[in-house]
Amino acid sequence: MNVLLTGPLPTPGIAYLSRALRLEAGVVISASHNPYQDNGIKFFAEGGNKLDDSVELEIEAMLDQPMQTNASAELGRARRIDGAAERYIEFCKSTFPNDHDLKGLKLVVDCANGATYHIAPKVFHELGAEVVVLGGEPDGYNINDKVGATYPRTLQAAVLQHQADYGIALDGDGDRLIMVDSDGKVYDGDQLIYVIAKARAARGELKGGVVGTVMTNLAMELALQKQGVAFARAKVGDRYVLELLHAQGWQVGGEASGHILCLDKHSTGDGIISSLQVLDSLRSLGMGLAEACRDWTPFPQTLINVRHNGCDWKAASAASLQAAEQALAGHGRVVLRPSGTEPVVRVMVEADDKDLARHWAQEIAHAIEQAAG
Repeated sequence: MNVLLTGPLPTPGIAYLSRALRLEAGVVISASHNPYQDNGIKFFAEGGNKLDDSVELEIEAMLDQPMQTNASAELGRARRIDGAAERYIEFCKSTFPNDHDLKGLKLVVDCANGATYHIAPKVFHELGAEVVVLGGEPDGYNINDKVGATYPRTLQAAVLQHQADYGIALDGDGDRLIMVDSDGKVYDGDQLIYVIAKARAARGELKGGVVGTVMTNLAMELALQKQGVAFARAKVGDRYVLELLHAQGWQVGGEASGHILCLDKHSTGDGIISSLQVLDSLRSLGMGLAEACRDWTPFPQTLINVRHNGCDWKAASAASLQAAEQALAGHGRVVLRPSGTEPVVRVMVEADDKDLARHWAQEIAHAIEQAAG
């Protein structure tokens, strides 16, 4: 195959170029939201879409096979393409309304010492905002190190220090978004998705409903229902949110972690584009983040990881699970989710009363622990 090299570019930027250049695949090497030691590989199929699980498993199986190559005369060629960053910057800007800008806003933009360091500040600056940059000096080792969407404390302090209107935190590869308001309050993906959906619904532009995951806060679902907005839950993972959005024919969805999908703007989660959608939504609503999210307060959640050592944890927890669901009916819920990498089941209980959530999480966890010995 012939290969086009872009240099450092956010993951959603590779998805965009894969589609824009009509390529057969896109490949990203990145630590994503993790420390630099956890570099991995992300693939995009033709059209800038993520691969199905079955295809990824097939690739992983092939990695265990002996490596073979064609004769050198039959190998493809690699070349660096010029202007990749500039093309992606223009694409991000094109998702913001042409008749509006960000003039008058002061933004602190945390690039997590990752791939958006030379992209995000330019996007916001060229749209008119005054920009203060955090985490904009990657050295190969400091990605996500006490900066970015997984560590918003640094951004909170900077927003207050610089008296900014908002703080925008991206993760190392640029597909997650967390925001901070002028008071230093953090807003997660659930709350930002709600703002986008609320503004679109008010304008009559929300196509269908909203997709979250089994971990999406129940209070958000109830708040959307009050506004007549349908809500559906997918498995944890932005790829499953994407699959359900396509199945429903909807456009908006995501996770509390900050993966936000606006499929009328991009084929994958994009932190920069999502932040522009939030800022445009706030302008449309004539509100700040605090006021826009005042409709609901996240229900308290208790999460307990329980080692089950291979026992039948479903049978062990059945009685306590049934009792919990009856006690929480209408004002809480239970999610039991096994880990995909270790013998652990994650017990999450959510309720409008934190003591109730903690009590039932402990009851279910104790039942599993007893069965596991």
